[in-house]
Amino acid sequence: MEIVPDGLIFHVRLTPRTAHDRVDSVETRDDGRHVINARVRAVPEDGKANKALLKLFAKCLSYPVGKLSLRGGHKSRIKKIFVEGDGDDLAAHLTSYLKNF
Repeated sequence: MEIVPDGLIFHVRLTPRTAHDRVDSVETRDDGRHVINARVRAVPEDGKANKALLKLFAKCLSYPVGKLSLRGGHKSRIKKIFVEGDGDDLAAHLTSYLKNF
């Protein structure tokens, strides 16, 4: 996670075409970056999986989906998600949510 002046940025490894929309775990990649593993039912066509991913994290954060956007990885498995708002509060809320994993 990276707190930026206007919000929060974090990385997600997305698996589309699954049985459920859910956050699975947090892993540390070989480069030392922490990545949240998530799954969505949507297919990776026409941005459907990306939209489902943003909806999933909006629900996890109890935050409006319009405040979330992709900042990178539109066509790759590793996504860079930006959440507009108070970065410290968002980081605390996301960290609290991820403690379940």
